[in-house]
Amino acid sequence: MLGIESSCDDTAAAVVTSDGRVLGEAIAGQAAIHAPYGGVHPALASQAHAAAIDRVVADALSRAGLSQHDLSAVAVTVGPGLSLCLDVGVRKARAVSRAAALPLVPVHHMEAHTLVARLAGLAAHAASGGDGGGVLRDGEPAPAFPFLCLLVSGGHNLLVVVRGVGDYLQLGSTLDDALGEAYDKVARMLGLELNPHGGAALEAAARLGDASRYALSVPMQKHANCDFSFAGLKTGVRLCIESELPPEGDPGRQQAVADIAASFQSVATQHLCQRVRRGIGWARDSLQGGSSAGSGGSSNSSSSSSSSSDGGSGSGLDGSAAALRHLVVAGGVASNQYIRQQLAQVAEAAGLQLVVPPARWCTDNGVMVAWAGIERYRLGLYQPPLGPLQLAAGEEQEWVDLRPRWPLTAEKHGGSTPQVRSSKAASSMARSLTDETRDALATLGSAAAGEAEEATRLAGGGAGAERQWASTKTAAGEAGVGAASCL
Repeated sequence: MLGIESSCDDTAAAVVTSDGRVLGEAIAGQAAIHAPYGGVHPALASQAHAAAIDRVVADALSRAGLSQHDLSAVAVTVGPGLSLCLDVGVRKARAVSRAAALPLVPVHHMEAHTLVARLAGLAAHAASGGDGGGVLRDGEPAPAFPFLCLLVSGGHNLLVVVRGVGDYLQLGSTLDDALGEAYDKVARMLGLELNPHGGAALEAAARLGDASRYALSVPMQKHANCDFSFAGLKTGVRLCIESELPPEGDPGRQQAVADIAASFQSVATQHLCQRVRRGIGWARDSLQGGSSAGSGGSSNSSSSSSSSSDGGSGSGLDGSAAALRHLVVAGGVASNQYIRQQLAQVAEAAGLQLVVPPARWCTDNGVMVAWAGIERYRLGLYQPPLGPLQLAAGEEQEWVDLRPRWPLTAEKHGGSTPQVRSSKAASSMARSLTDETRDALATLGSAAAGEAEEATRLAGGGAGAERQWASTKTAAGEAGVGAASCL
C-alpha cells in the first residue's frame, strides 16, 4: 500500500505491507517556510506540497525498490486538514490510481494517527529507532480493539474509544484550543525560536525550568467530564509573563522563561492526565454496559497480523470492562517525552499498557496513511481503480472530494459537554467517518446477502448453475466495492 499525506505542512509518502513492514518512506517538511509567520500559511504550504509531491512519492517507491505498478492500492488523506494542501495529495493519489490501475483508499487523518499504533512490527521499530517509541516489548502484540486513544496535535484534542476501524465513541474534546496549539502560542509569548515548531521549543525550555516556581491553575476543576480547555491556562501564562518576566537583557530572564515553560507544561499535563484518568473509567463503563455511550454500533475489526493472539482480530468486546487493555497516545504532541512519562503512570495505575508510536510516526507521515489504508482495504472500504480522466468543456481539472471539516464520530458519551455550532458551521461539516463507515459496511453486507440468496436459488442446478453462480458472485463483489466508494 502506498500512503500519501499532505493535510497540513508535511508532504509525506510511504510503502507498507499488510504484515506491517515499512518498505520505504519519504517526507518533505516546511518548518523553515512557515517559521516567519508563527503558523502555517495555507497558500505557501500548498505551493510547497505541489513542488515536493512527485519527488516524495518517487523517493518512497525507490527506497521500497518498487514501481507504482508493483503496488496493490494507494491510500491518501482526504481530510480533515487545509483544503489547498489536501488537494495536492489527493490529485497525486488519483493520478497514481489511473496510471497503475490501483484501487484508491480515502483516509481520515485522525484515524490514520489512531491506527498506526496497530502497525505490525511497531515494537521492533520503536526498539531500534531510538526515538522514544519503545513502549511495546519486541514481539509483543500491538493493540487489539477496543482501546482508548488520546489524539493530541496542533489542531485536535480528542479522547475516544476505538471499537474498530471507522468505529469511534467520543469521550471528550477540546472546548477551545488543542494542546499543540496552546504549546505554540505560549512558545511565541515567551519569544522562543519556533523551529521546527513551538511545541518542541517549549519542551526543550521546560527541561531547564522549575515547574513549581509559578502557580498556574489546572483548567476545568469544577467540570467532572473528559473535555479539555487550554484558553484559561494560556491567559494565566500571559498574565504571569506580564508581571514576572524580566526585561530583555536581564540576567534572570532566561531562567524565568524556562520556569514559566515548565510551569505551563506541568499544569497542562496535569489537566490532560486528569481527563484521561476519568476517561478510562468512562470507557470501561461504555464497553461493559453502553448505557451512556449514545447510539451504539457494531465494531469493524479487520483481520491483522498486528492483532493480539487472544482474539485480537475481533472486536475485543467480550462484555467485560477487562476488554480494555491499551491506552494509545497519538498525534504530534505524543512525541513530547514529559507528557509520555506522565501518561505512562496513569496507564499503569489503571492496569493498562501505554502504546505510543515512535516519535517520527507521531507527527504527520506517510506510514500512518498507508497502514490506515490497509486496515480499511481489508474491510472492502475502497474505490475501484479510476478510469481515464474525462473533462467537460471548459474544465481545467476534475472535481475531487476533499473533507477539510470531517468529524471522526458523531457518537458522544452522555457526560461530555454539548457542542454548539452555528447553522453555517454545521452545514459545512461532513458526515462523520463512523456514520459513513457503518453505512458502507451495511451496503457491502447487503451485497453479500444478495450473493447468498442467489446461491440458494441456483443450488441444485448442476455444473451450469455453478458457473452462473460464480459469475453472479463476481458481479456482486464488484457492486459491493462500488457501494463503498462513497468513502
